[in-house]
Amino acid sequence: MEISIVLGTRPQIIKSALVIHECLRRGLEIEIIHTGQHYEYTLSQVFLEEFNLPQPNVILGVGSGTHAYQTGEIMIRLEKKLIDSSPCIVVIPGDTNSALAGALTSAKIGIPVAHIESGARSYDMKMAEEINRRLIDHVSKILFAPTLNCKINLEKENVLGDIYLVGDTMYDVYLNFGCKIKSREILSELRLAEGKYAVLTIHRAENVDNLTTLRNIFNGLKEAELDIVFPMHPRTRDKLIEYRLGLPRNIHPINPLGYAEMLTLLKHARLLITDSGGLQKEAFWAKIPCITLRDRTEWIETVKMGVNFLVGSDPIKITQALNYVEDSYYRIKTIYNDNPFGDGRASERIVDILEDCVKK
Repeated sequence: MEISIVLGTRPQIIKSALVIHECLRRGLEIEIIHTGQHYEYTLSQVFLEEFNLPQPNVILGVGSGTHAYQTGEIMIRLEKKLIDSSPCIVVIPGDTNSALAGALTSAKIGIPVAHIESGARSYDMKMAEEINRRLIDHVSKILFAPTLNCKINLEKENVLGDIYLVGDTMYDVYLNFGCKIKSREILSELRLAEGKYAVLTIHRAENVDNLTTLRNIFNGLKEAELDIVFPMHPRTRDKLIEYRLGLPRNIHPINPLGYAEMLTLLKHARLLITDSGGLQKEAFWAKIPCITLRDRTEWIETVKMGVNFLVGSDPIKITQALNYVEDSYYRIKTIYNDNPFGDGRASERIVDILEDCVKK
């Protein structure tokens, strides 16, 4: 086997989609290993189908659990698979537990690691993803930085691997799939008028695993004059049931959406409210103002540009940000004049480099 790619979650599938297609187009042998970290149809299989990706060669089936359980169990199950297939290089997209386990396992058995989305830093060590991506970067042989800021972060940390500024593969996917989405069927189904609603997503442990934090977020959001559509992550759904916490009247929960439906919902919204790293970028590309329910973000470029607003879980800051975006909406919409995430050809550059490594 020439290349193995380890993924296990929705964002990893999105980040990898065009890299996998480009490998297949060039005739490279690529093995897709799915850890099973995300196993519900709406968070995994639907994205494989939407991007017309091959079914994984290997499914580890790790399922839910604590960070230690998921990381350790994936490593145990993955080690034998990698030894058997003996790839020239293992590609690791993103910063999930699946990504960390894939990188550590590969490095420990002597297989070079190539990390997609290297150098992203929030400098918030309470975030599991921040711990994961730092460790992954420091065991990687090849580091694919999506932005200049990410490249600078890696250089400051004196990583031992080779750094390549390639652009963001999620932007490639956005241009190749997102910009071609024309249907507004989801808006009709939900009876939404363009520009008259907000989109909300919450899934991070620091927000949903604490009743007070989650209640504070909803207390801030209930002041919004807009209706808020809430595609609900299974983790968040389970916590709301556990806490017996009701939603404000202006928040309307729906089931998780696939890539096309979610982007359609986002592109026609007035604003996004989220704790997702990927959606912050997708909102930026769709020129939709974003309120981020975190104190820090790895995509600081969007904050500096004045289109992404960090509010944490403070209800007063949330309400203030909602009011500011509404008052400054048309001015904010004029700011999107630069894109630090590349030119939409990151996947091609990555496969160029992977192909050279395989030939060596």
